[in-house]
Amino acid sequence: MSSSFGHLFRITTWGESHGGGVGVIVDGCPSRLKLSESDIQPDLDRRRPGQSRIVTPRKESDTVQILSGLSSTGRTLGTPICMWVKNEDARSEAYSEMKDKFRPSHADFTYHAKYGIRAWQGGGRASARETVGRVAAGAIAKKILREKYGVEVLAYVRQVQKIMAEINPDQVRAAAVEANIVRCPNPLAAEKMIRLIEKMRREGNTVGGIVEGVARGVPAGWGEPVFDKLEADLAKAMLSLPASKGFEIGSGFDGITLTGREHNDPIRVRRGQVFTTTNRSGGIQGGISNGETIYFRVAFKPVATVMHAQDTITEQRVNTTLRGRGRHDPCVLPRAVPMVEAMTALVLVDHALRQRAQCG
Repeated sequence: MSSSFGHLFRITTWGESHGGGVGVIVDGCPSRLKLSESDIQPDLDRRRPGQSRIVTPRKESDTVQILSGLSSTGRTLGTPICMWVKNEDARSEAYSEMKDKFRPSHADFTYHAKYGIRAWQGGGRASARETVGRVAAGAIAKKILREKYGVEVLAYVRQVQKIMAEINPDQVRAAAVEANIVRCPNPLAAEKMIRLIEKMRREGNTVGGIVEGVARGVPAGWGEPVFDKLEADLAKAMLSLPASKGFEIGSGFDGITLTGREHNDPIRVRRGQVFTTTNRSGGIQGGISNGETIYFRVAFKPVATVMHAQDTITEQRVNTTLRGRGRHDPCVLPRAVPMVEAMTALVLVDHALRQRAQCG
């Protein structure tokens, strides 16, 4: 199983949803970076379950411990950093029926088809609980990007089902994202989104939508053509997240409605600074950052667990039905925001280090 991501800044996540805990090993973090649990915990708090009425009620403090990689003065040594979060509220009994039955649209059947065995309690590694390690590592990456390169990474909910929010990726601020429980910086759209998610919860149903990711201040030149293009690595990072089903950057699929003259981003220079007058490229051209704001969108499907009987099969390949049980999100989007930020930061810091290594 591939549980590692990155080249020079490389992470390996570990642990299962209902095991003793989950965590991550970060290898390649530059030395002498001042680091403590207080740098990590805020992002984990944004990801954790039980934080509002529109997410899963599972109660986890997600308190992080840094086990290695720091000096006595709280600076990184350049050696692997291991971080651990204890699982405190796993209730495996809620999944007892899933021991022999595959949940529709979950990874139960495919994991069993691949390995001949699976962690049926909570989905094991296929659970969004695995992303604790990603978010912890991403917090370190965000700190490096912010302090060493002046790069800001953020994400927000852009759409829930058919409710779309008008948001300017160049102007949105983190405080506006965190101003409501759905993490949409458009207050009017946010209220509609919250009401829809609450309705889905009452009905035992789920809903999906779109998270938009933004990186501001990325200098021109980051990216590794041909196969490690910056947008290609972002796409891989986002599509590795649980429940993600689509990725587009800049104009995305809507760009096909334009002509080349309409779609091109004219290049200008002002006081020695190169810029483009439009940004339909999403800040990346030829797989390399051009200095403009990087922005992209990630589509997340409705959560697969619904509280209604659905057709499925048993491990013995017998037709049956299964009704969802346990504690689940009616919509993954609010908690997916810090996950998208984390994966964005991990891609960018890796490419920042690769650019420094190759070009100085």
